[in-house]
Amino acid sequence: MEYKVVPFVPTVNVSQESSNHVSNQLENIIKNYSDQGWKYISLESVTTVVHPEAGCFGLGAKPGYTTTRQMIVFNK
Repeated sequence: MEYKVVPFVPTVNVSQESSNHVSNQLENIIKNYSDQGWKYISLESVTTVVHPEAGCFGLGAKPGYTTTRQMIVFNK
């Protein structure tokens, strides 16, 4: 069995679009991969830590933070 994991980063202009726009984006990705023979399994959240940057002599230092990405899982 093969697996494919695809990032899902929806784009929304909150003043003009609703959550339906996001669901349409997800649906289109699922349809696209389905047409290629992939079967949708799930939408998963992956959380990771971005390490801080020290900067040169402390100048321009950036703190670390946690970020979450959405991934669409398919199999064949």
